[in-house]
Amino acid sequence: MALPLSPLSPLLPLLPLLPLLPFARDAGPVAPPRRLHGSERLLADIGGTNARFAWQNAAGESIGDLVTLPCAGYPTLADAMQHYLAMLGRDAPANCAIAIANPVRGDQVRMTNHHWAFSIAGLKAQFGFTALRVLNDFTALALALPALGAKELCRVRGGQAIPSAAKGLIGPGTGLGVSGLLPDGRGGWVPIEGEGGHVTLAACTPREQALLQWFTARYGHVSAERAVCGQGLADIHRAVQEIDGGKAVIELDAAGVVTAALERGDPCAHEALDLFCAFLGTVAGNLALTLGAYGGMYIGGGIVPRLGEAFSRSAFGRRFEAKGRFEQQLADIPVYVINARQSPALRGAAIALEQDQPIWATPALRGITIASA
Repeated sequence: MALPLSPLSPLLPLLPLLPLLPFARDAGPVAPPRRLHGSERLLADIGGTNARFAWQNAAGESIGDLVTLPCAGYPTLADAMQHYLAMLGRDAPANCAIAIANPVRGDQVRMTNHHWAFSIAGLKAQFGFTALRVLNDFTALALALPALGAKELCRVRGGQAIPSAAKGLIGPGTGLGVSGLLPDGRGGWVPIEGEGGHVTLAACTPREQALLQWFTARYGHVSAERAVCGQGLADIHRAVQEIDGGKAVIELDAAGVVTAALERGDPCAHEALDLFCAFLGTVAGNLALTLGAYGGMYIGGGIVPRLGEAFSRSAFGRRFEAKGRFEQQLADIPVYVINARQSPALRGAAIALEQDQPIWATPALRGITIASA
């Protein structure tokens, strides 16, 4: 995703050198930093591959100074945070909100798709934060849904959304994020914090049954995330070749499969991508039925927005609606692909910072608004 121009732009070519500088090294415990004005916020959206950081001067103000850092380039989350603050030439602010691709239940956080682990209380003490909120990244993204503008959404199918009805959210990237918003009956919303990406994946065709047998032999339990994520797309591509008896298996990562399918017209890659979209349609349709998501189904993550019109032509729509007697109900639900320049999870993190309790212990949220950059 292209970053908007900011005062940091001239520094970006220097990123590979910054870990070598003294401020980027692990120098032991960090002394409580100098306070700024007290209203500034450090915001973070931490995925399995990238860590996105941003700065907000105060609640409701625009979010800026966006920088994306590779998770693999830093031993710990704290190291990446220190690197970002050093790039800005700022001390740690009083407030911080972190949306992370992981369940957040208690003080200890250990990422599912990366090696980072930390104590929330320890991180708060290390940086001297007055307020620190840590929440699941797709819960943060769900909080941002009502604030998304028309230009940040691409409707790919379905009818008109019912504004007061539940909204579903799903998104394949490094993993498979799942969340949603439920109406509280008083004009507000309750965000869902769960791990729906790890539900058991179902096959709907003989070809998919063969794929699930391949996945079972390799992984044991086959969750939706096993197939519907970046590694899952690469695995489907490999599995199709092996199932068909290919002797010289071509291994591609997810980006390579997409390129081979959409730019080179490779039949194997095209089938793998269509199977990926079909599996996503099955899981998204299940979620829509479970939530009664007549307020719309939203697709985030880093993969689907890159597919463009190919996603609209894929097997996703047919599979999303393939629910027997409820086919028409699913056909009426609008499906939107989130295509925002700025990570909406950063906005959701800013919203969560306004809450006095963790998201899972918070009363129903009302009046969700946030200024976009």
